[in-house]
Amino acid sequence: MLDRPRATGYRLRAVTLAVLALTLTSVQVSAQHETAFDIEDGSRAFRNSCQGCHGPDGNEIPGVDLGRGQFKTASTDADLIRVIRSGVPGTAMPPVNMPEEQAARIVAYLRSVAKTKRSDSAAGDIGRGKTLFEGKGKCVTCHRVDGVGGLLGPELSRIGQLRRSVELEQSLLEPEAEVLPTNRFYRVVTRGGATVTGRLLNHDTFTVQLLDSSEQLRSFAKADLREQGFVPTPMPKALGTLAPQDVTDVVAYLVSLKGKVNR
Repeated sequence: MLDRPRATGYRLRAVTLAVLALTLTSVQVSAQHETAFDIEDGSRAFRNSCQGCHGPDGNEIPGVDLGRGQFKTASTDADLIRVIRSGVPGTAMPPVNMPEEQAARIVAYLRSVAKTKRSDSAAGDIGRGKTLFEGKGKCVTCHRVDGVGGLLGPELSRIGQLRRSVELEQSLLEPEAEVLPTNRFYRVVTRGGATVTGRLLNHDTFTVQLLDSSEQLRSFAKADLREQGFVPTPMPKALGTLAPQDVTDVVAYLVSLKGKVNR
């Protein structure tokens, strides 16, 4: 039978080990559950440090698709963090000078993208998407690609280098969900009652410049306006004109636009 001091010592050690185990477990759990801030910060870091070579969808390097969790030399999060910070010798992947915490946030962002990536997002027909873009979808009415098309909407010749496929799909399905400041539309009413709506090019304390619906540059003195303000984007939802497969094909075409003439 153990004496009281020895039994007490065993109990203290057991309690200490239990607390240590719980602490380690909590650290592991917290490392597996990144916050929304971690993922958003990782997204920004990816755009700044990785997108130039890997592309917005992370699939510009042969054999690597970061957005789908397909890697050449990494399998765990620790591997990915090491590759980001140390590079891969003998390849075009250079080391990136960033703290381990920042690299971990990039990994958290990539994991979140892989979880939400649509399984059929790469199944679109680029050629058919181009035909739909120029025809049935009437996209060229407002958008220009390689010098062909309208000027009211964003120029899209390099859109595949700038936006992820999921973002392009959202722009087609819910165009009002996110409108960049350079693409906002503005409406003015002059003191004489004339109403002009167009894409806002610039405005300051005294003037407003618009590209109107006829693609004419218009400038107004604010002192001469009766009303002025932002209006919703005129871009219609794609599903009002296109079928779901059509949207997939158009997205595939847009992703293919890298600043080169598509043949």
